[in-house]
Amino acid sequence: MNPSGGLAPSPRTLEVESLDSFDRLIAAGAVAMRGWHAQSLDLRGRKAALEALAVEGAIFLGCTFDPGVEDGLRHRGALIFPRLAGVPFDPYRARLYTPQELYAGLESAPYEDLPDACIYQWSIRAGQRHRLDATLASALHDHAIGDALDEFRNSDLCAGRTAVGVMGGHAAQRGTEEFAQAALLGRLLAQSGRLVATGGGPGAMEAANLGAYLSHTPDSDFDQALAVLQSVPGFRPSVSAWAREAAAVVERHPDGTPSLGIPTWFYGHEPPNYFATHIAKYFANAIREAILLELCDGGIIFLPGAAGTVQEIFQDACENYYGAREAVTPMVLVGRRHWEEELPAWPMLQKLAAGRAMADRIFLVDSVAEALAVLDRAGTGG
Repeated sequence: MNPSGGLAPSPRTLEVESLDSFDRLIAAGAVAMRGWHAQSLDLRGRKAALEALAVEGAIFLGCTFDPGVEDGLRHRGALIFPRLAGVPFDPYRARLYTPQELYAGLESAPYEDLPDACIYQWSIRAGQRHRLDATLASALHDHAIGDALDEFRNSDLCAGRTAVGVMGGHAAQRGTEEFAQAALLGRLLAQSGRLVATGGGPGAMEAANLGAYLSHTPDSDFDQALAVLQSVPGFRPSVSAWAREAAAVVERHPDGTPSLGIPTWFYGHEPPNYFATHIAKYFANAIREAILLELCDGGIIFLPGAAGTVQEIFQDACENYYGAREAVTPMVLVGRRHWEEELPAWPMLQKLAAGRAMADRIFLVDSVAEALAVLDRAGTGG
C-alpha cells in the first residue's frame, strides 16, 4: 500500500507545497502550471504571476487568492478544491504533524481546548460521519497525511534507515518496568541507526518514542527522564498533566532523535504522545493500521499488549503469509508467558507460519535485548 492510499503524485506531477517553491518556479521562468498541485498556499499578492501563467491542468488545493482570481483560474481550466468552512484542521496540509502543533497552547490551556482534542470532538459530532462535507474533509486530510508520510520516508532524514515498528499496549504506566523496557528498546533501536515507528499513542508506544528521542543522550539523562515522568504515570485522569510532563522533558532536550508516530482520531480517547517528532495522524483507523505495518520494512517488535496488539500481530502475519519470500519481514514477540499463556498468539502464529516463507522470520523472546539481537541476525540493521 502506498501511504497516500494509491494517490501519490506520478512522475509527471509537481507538488508545490510552499510559497518559496512557487516563487522559485516563477523566477526560473515557468510559463505553464499543467501538472502542478498547489497545496494550502496563500497566493494573495501573486495575482499578476497567476494571470501570466497557463493554468489548464493545474490543481489548487485549499489555496487563498486575491479577490476575483479564483473565478479566472477556474474559467481558464484550473481545478480548484476550496477551503472548507467550519473544519478545525487543514485538509490539504503538506507536512506531518508535530507534537507542538497538536498540543499548541498546552502551557496555559487544558488539553480539551487544544487542537488535537478539538479535532476529535469535531469528528464525533452527531451525524458527522454522514455529512458529505465532513466525509470529504477527513478523506482529503488522510490523503494529504499519506502524501506527507511518503515524502518523509523518502527524505534525507530517513535515507539508509530501515523502519522498525514497536507495537504494544496503551496501558503501560510510566514508572513501571514494562514502560522502562519499552523505552530501552526504542533507545537501542535508534542507536543502531533504525527509525522507530509506533502507533503514536500512550503506554508502550510513548515509551518507545521516548527512548528513540533520547537515544543520543547519556544514560544518566535517559534515566533521569524516566524518573521525572513517573510523577504523572498515565494520561488518566489528566491528559494535560501527562502531556506537560513530557513537554518539559522535550524542552530540556530540544534536539532529540527523530521518530515516527502514526495515531488515529478513531481512538480519540488515547492522546498522541509528545516524543514522536513526526506524527502522521489519520481519521481512518483501517488505513492507519495498514500503513503503519507497511512502513516497517525492518520488521516489527510486539511488546505485551491486548486486543489492539493482537490485531496488529495477525494483520502483519497475513501480509507475511501471502507475501513473496523476499518481502517477508521479521516479527518478534517479546514476553513468552504473555504470548504463550495469557494471550496465546504465539502457538497460532507458529501454526500459520508452518511451511510458509515466514516460518524462519517469526521469533519469541523474553527481553528487548534479545529482540534487538534477533533483528541483527535477521539482517535488518540501519
